Amino acid sequence: MRQVKTHAMVHAPNNQFLNDITGALDWWRDAGVDCDFVDKPRQWLAPPEAESRDQPRPERPRQTAGEDVAASLPPARLDPASLPQDLAAFTQWWLNEPLLDDYGTAGRILPHGRQGAKLMVVVDMPEPEDRDALLSGKQGRLLDAMLRAFGTTREDIYLASALPRAVPAPDWPAVTDRGLGEVLVHHVRLAAPERLIVLGGNVLPLLGHELPQRSAVLQTFKHEGTTIPLLASRGLPALLAQPRWKAVLWQAWLEWTAR
Repeated sequence: MRQVKTHAMVHAPNNQFLNDITGALDWWRDAGVDCDFVDKPRQWLAPPEAESRDQPRPERPRQTAGEDVAASLPPARLDPASLPQDLAAFTQWWLNEPLLDDYGTAGRILPHGRQGAKLMVVVDMPEPEDRDALLSGKQGRLLDAMLRAFGTTREDIYLASALPRAVPAPDWPAVTDRGLGEVLVHHVRLAAPERLIVLGGNVLPLLGHELPQRSAVLQTFKHEGTTIPLLASRGLPALLAQPRWKAVLWQAWLEWTAR
């Protein structure tokens, strides 16, 4: 019997098909899409299914009714009537009042300066590097340079912050709900400066103004018969990031002081 050898048929690749697939992949890769996405969520940190069947999952501790209510309550609001009525008492209150924030009283930074200064500068919060004095890092060096251009120094102004410590991402609506707007207004009234500079767009609403739509705006601080010329600008971190905004602030300063 004659043995017949058979050979597997080898098909030539479909070059047109391969070119289409390669072109499509290259198009998506050039568009920045280099990962596969699915709509169904997946628990990447969940234990393997086999282990989860053998071992019972730990139960999350259940909150009591009191804890549930406490978690849903807004932060306690400061009572404006309890604010100290002189600047020296206010600075000590600033260090010790527990309702100012939720982080305790350690690490708070005091304002600096004398009452009745020709210029008061308010920033949104201290720098992360601050330990004993307000604005002791890059922002402070920028402020010192600005003050020299303005013809003054830090020792001649009153320097304060809207928050008592540096916070990575402040919740400004919660800050307002806590009553720190009233605290800042009271602080300005006690400091009684001749002029007021606010550095930081989120600080201006605390003083009763709208969010600034420009990098530098001229306003007026008014409270209980007190009227103080006000210059509002972007915060020191923004001025460090965008040098052109420093030029805008300088022009606003010239216009402001020429009045």
